[in-house]
Amino acid sequence: MKADAVRGHLDGLLLAVLEQGPLHGYAIIAAVQQRSGGVLELRTGTIYPALNRLERIGLLSSSWQSAGERRRRCYELTEAGRSSLAGERTAWSEFTAAIGSVLNPVTPPGLAT
Repeated sequence: MKADAVRGHLDGLLLAVLEQGPLHGYAIIAAVQQRSGGVLELRTGTIYPALNRLERIGLLSSSWQSAGERRRRCYELTEAGRSSLAGERTAWSEFTAAIGSVLNPVTPPGLAT
């Protein structure tokens, strides 16, 4: 899959994997990879700026948690984030329906009356 295929959908992907509960950055990357069957591989340099931006606009909150001797920042959806995720899902459904209609028309091109 083209690396830029995720562009424009990153926020929705991040919000969706955080819907089940708080996760730290590497767990978010693993969740996206697992849910996509290994097709989508996000890089830390991609998700951390996005997570910080989503937190800054109020769609996520974060807190520091200890894991043994290490501390890691965990992110979770806010109510605004849940609302935004619903909007992302609606937009995605409309987008895929429109693209599907063009790529796989019910009536093949040239046969329309």
